[in-house]
Amino acid sequence: MTEIKKTVRLIFLDSYLTAIKNSVGANIFKTLWAEVDGQTEDILEGGKLSCASFVSGILAWFGLIKERHATVAGTVRDMQASGWEVIPEPRPGCVLHWEKMKENGEHEHLGFYLGHDAAVSNSRTARTPIEHHWTYDGGRRVVAIYWHPRLNS
Repeated sequence: MTEIKKTVRLIFLDSYLTAIKNSVGANIFKTLWAEVDGQTEDILEGGKLSCASFVSGILAWFGLIKERHATVAGTVRDMQASGWEVIPEPRPGCVLHWEKMKENGEHEHLGFYLGHDAAVSNSRTARTPIEHHWTYDGGRRVVAIYWHPRLNS
């Protein structure tokens, strides 16, 4: 029998973008258990507070940051320490950082840009990642756009 050898090379950006797109509606980022004042608690409140968990989960899975985070600030700090750079215009695969909003308390928001004005981020109401316009149809300002050099390959 003849053995056929194939050369296989991971197409990093395509695999990364597909993972982001396939996360829409997924429950995997909905819960993160922590010990809070001696009690076990879901610190993401069943997906209500999951944007950082979603973004950091994808980034950690692809080795683009060190670990998963529950907060926007922790995710951004890890991104900066892991070589992410601020860029002027979005491109598919970049991380979008939206302004603080006073919706049920003041909070920032993270998600991914897909291209063609589309983004994916966690929805407080759906409690899973959803696809939407990257500026929420002009309703939310992007304060930073992050890009990692590994996404160039």
